[in-house]
Amino acid sequence: MLRLVGSALLACLITTEVTADPYPLDYWARRSAISGVSLSPDGSQFAFTRILERGGNPIIELYDSDNLDKDPIRIDSSPMEILPGIRWIDDDVFLFTARQQVRDQIEGFNQGVYEYQNVKYDGSAKNPIGRIRQDFFSVEGLLPDKKNKILISVREGVPDGMQAGASTIRPRSYWEYDIKRNRKKLLMRGKIALGNIQFDKEGNATHAFGYDIRTDEFTYHWRPEGTTEWREMFRLHEDSFETFSPIAPDPVAENHFLVIAHNGFDKRGLWSFDAENKKFSEVLYRRNDVDSGFPFGHSNTLSNSDDIAGVLWCKDKCHREFFDGNEAALYRQLESIVPNAGFISITGRSKDGNTLIVANSSPRDPGTYYLIRNGKVSKISGRKPYLEYEQLANVEYITYAARDGRQISGYVTVPKGEGPFPLVVMPHGGPYVSETVDRFDEWSQMLANNGYMVLQPQYRGSQKYGLEFYKSAFIEGSEAGRAMQDDKDDGALHLVKQGRVDPDRMAMFGWSYGGYAALIAASREDQIYQCVIAGAAVTDPDMQVDYYRYRMRGSQKVEQLTTWDDAVSPIKEVDKINVPMLIVHGDNDQRVPPEHFDKYIDALDRAGVDYKKLILEDADHFSNTLFYHHKISLYENMLAFLNNDCGLQAKSPTLASAEDVR
Repeated sequence: MLRLVGSALLACLITTEVTADPYPLDYWARRSAISGVSLSPDGSQFAFTRILERGGNPIIELYDSDNLDKDPIRIDSSPMEILPGIRWIDDDVFLFTARQQVRDQIEGFNQGVYEYQNVKYDGSAKNPIGRIRQDFFSVEGLLPDKKNKILISVREGVPDGMQAGASTIRPRSYWEYDIKRNRKKLLMRGKIALGNIQFDKEGNATHAFGYDIRTDEFTYHWRPEGTTEWREMFRLHEDSFETFSPIAPDPVAENHFLVIAHNGFDKRGLWSFDAENKKFSEVLYRRNDVDSGFPFGHSNTLSNSDDIAGVLWCKDKCHREFFDGNEAALYRQLESIVPNAGFISITGRSKDGNTLIVANSSPRDPGTYYLIRNGKVSKISGRKPYLEYEQLANVEYITYAARDGRQISGYVTVPKGEGPFPLVVMPHGGPYVSETVDRFDEWSQMLANNGYMVLQPQYRGSQKYGLEFYKSAFIEGSEAGRAMQDDKDDGALHLVKQGRVDPDRMAMFGWSYGGYAALIAASREDQIYQCVIAGAAVTDPDMQVDYYRYRMRGSQKVEQLTTWDDAVSPIKEVDKINVPMLIVHGDNDQRVPPEHFDKYIDALDRAGVDYKKLILEDADHFSNTLFYHHKISLYENMLAFLNNDCGLQAKSPTLASAEDVR
């Protein structure tokens, strides 16, 4: 039952002192102490989710911005789990989402065990906490000129509680919703041809995205200001790998839209698109080295909600290119006053502009939040306040040549001390995603804290490096287990050649596709690793693609079927395994179901291959379902395996007991 709980403010979650490396594993296994700090529109209050004890569920704490010593209001949702992400609707009203496990076991691919519910807090009401008498919805935007009203969408034909995982192609209905009176007014219903509709801050529909089932084309429509007439502006065939993504009306060009698109180029950029004449007008920002032009809004979303302040691009780190000089000056000022400033984000700003919530993150900062009110800066807390900036590892951006000459990027987490170091190659999942050096990575920092250098290679197929680099992983036949694998190995050999890594102490650890890569590494003829750790791994590509073979269309179908139908299959390579292996899987994995693990273990047993295994009970595929006890078990087993079975590292960390860490 949802309830309010009164309690005194904890000065900090854990009292720490400077300690020698390595940290107790307890420090790494804990979920974020706080997350999602959110500011009320008038700046008088802020709220966030907090976890008070190891293994516990989050609560919400609500603070008075003018008196941080005042006891917070606490909101508990047991037995439901509060998720990060508090959305203020008015000065005394906010929404949050809670979930509850409703099934013990998954019942199919991507089905999951959780259902979700929106919850309302109204500080002016006699009973502040209330369930909303409305099916689960997404907040599309605030309506600042309409008191207590917001714009919401609901996916048609999807049961309440399952909305969070519904297909993006399913049409939505759009409503004006009075959050206090629990009343709604239908604005419009979407349809397949005109499905995902965007609105401005007044609640006027501006543009929409849909699909034409007759021509197999994605369609993009717009509405001229002051009309209710939908006009088509662009079509993109489903077989195209290019991007066309309207963001908002162009504020300086009538009947134009800001669009992220390729427009025939290899790298995405930000364009002004003439909707009336259906043609690109001018490029506003585009780079030749990486995809760019991803817009970010004004820091004051309440007073300048439709403004684009600049664009973002990431390579060695994430960079902002500002269109707004005042916003540029504000961020420069924040970078000068925030300790160990990395990537600064303004996560909340009052309507009058005088109160801000600022978040700092970097490879050595898991995330630290600050309150700035009327010129005074106060530190709120950090996501993992017990991890000291000085004791965390530096992360470097590198480039190297693969054996076929292709240039590959990567990120190297460098442990304290002198090399050559033992190395863990840690490829990302996906595989068609990317990583960036600006963010804290728990796994790589944990390994570095225990003496391991970590390489995260951005192998061919990784996103943000352009169409050609992405398509090179599959367009002329699958490179899964082939050139994509070479890219990972060549990164390790590059570090060996530099003298930074001991060639006799190297391992690969990955999750999901990264787990698949680790299994492939275990059976390679030209072996460079001493062992592998495969988590949530695709062991049988044919079985994996069969889950969704007939659900895909267009370029996605080409990408997935070409990749997996002709990928090197780990389960067919078990007789070639030539290094120790640790195999990890959650028994509620909805993305790579446990039958992958079971089938692979059976194949190993039949082939007489020695291995170690770890089953994470009730764990799903995704990081937000890996709880404290899962992580403790995972990290203990990983380090023991690397140190003992692989002989990569002599020293072992000491796991602190619950009584040792307070």
